[in-house]
Amino acid sequence: MKDRIQGQPAKIDWEGDSKEVLSSFPHDVKATLGFSLRQIQIGNNPRCSHRPMTSVGKGVWELKDGDERTWYRLMYLTRIGDTIHVLHCFEKDSRKTDKRDLEVAKARLKEIRLRLLDTK
Repeated sequence: MKDRIQGQPAKIDWEGDSKEVLSSFPHDVKATLGFSLRQIQIGNNPRCSHRPMTSVGKGVWELKDGDERTWYRLMYLTRIGDTIHVLHCFEKDSRKTDKRDLEVAKARLKEIRLRLLDTK
């Protein structure tokens, strides 16, 4: 694959079923999270609430949005080279993130790190 020119938007790698799950979110939530992800791709800050997820791993962030029904989350690994890795998308209905969702994100982060080591 040709190297990307500096200043080009990062590409998005969707891990597991993260893209399908995001696609199932309500339109307004998809628009908010998608716009923020696009901002990250071009080097800007996201436009929605966000926070680091050090409990998952170094460089992992969470984009946050919600509606009257529930909260929606998108976890991603910051840009490495020309790629942003979306680890996990999910819904939550309590303040605390479910352990299963944290484990899914950690497992996918581990897979990415192994793949990156293989390409060196």
